[in-house]
Amino acid sequence: MSTLYTRGMKIEVLADYISTRLSLDEFVDVDASLNGLQVGRPGKEIKKVVCAVDASLATFKKAAELGSDAIFVHHGLFWGKPIAITAVHYERIATLLSHDIALFAAHLPLDVHPELGNNATIARKLGITEPQPFGVYHGRPIGYKGTLSQSLDVNTIAKILDLGPETGLHILDFGKKEISTIGIVSGGAPNTVQEAIDLQLDAFLTGEPSHAMYSLCQEAGITMICGGHYATEVFGVQQMAQDLALNLDLETTFIALPTAL
Repeated sequence: MSTLYTRGMKIEVLADYISTRLSLDEFVDVDASLNGLQVGRPGKEIKKVVCAVDASLATFKKAAELGSDAIFVHHGLFWGKPIAITAVHYERIATLLSHDIALFAAHLPLDVHPELGNNATIARKLGITEPQPFGVYHGRPIGYKGTLSQSLDVNTIAKILDLGPETGLHILDFGKKEISTIGIVSGGAPNTVQEAIDLQLDAFLTGEPSHAMYSLCQEAGITMICGGHYATEVFGVQQMAQDLALNLDLETTFIALPTAL
């Protein structure tokens, strides 16, 4: 994709780019997390963008320290219902407004995206050359499955993705020692292991573990890798940081604020 814009742009132009690049309009009916521009002054000039997983106060304060004009996150501020601007929510909004920082968010669109998404990036890192849609949520697949270019043991998979005890890694190692086929849905999707079982995949990778899935995995003989919700969703925002720098000539920075969950 060639560079379309010069260094710096109006907030409306960046909002349009993000909406188009991530096909935000396609998710209006299935994702209530208000994808796109969530906070921002009309006409604001954007030159420096921070990318992070969560719209937390820590993220906002770090972005302010870095002199950022905008923040792009995976988990935004709004999840389908009005929230009173008080207490913690007030502090978050106040920090953005006092430093004139815009906030963009992309939830499901950043999970699903075939190039920049969390799941597609994980698939590439694991050497899956032809990933196929997997993990149905609200009637559409949001993850990917496929065959690894070479069989890997579960510890090697975790190492490739920088997953470990410090990220919240839990492994239900009930399947084959050498994994050839795997299903991937980042974040909180432990129940999707049933789809992996139905497809007779060797393993399933997600973020959060579930006690209820332990016996199911054990009895089905499948390995379930739970790498941590945060740790499996850094990939999309990192890809967006690269994309915005390459295609929009913006200065971008990824902020790591891991939760070990």
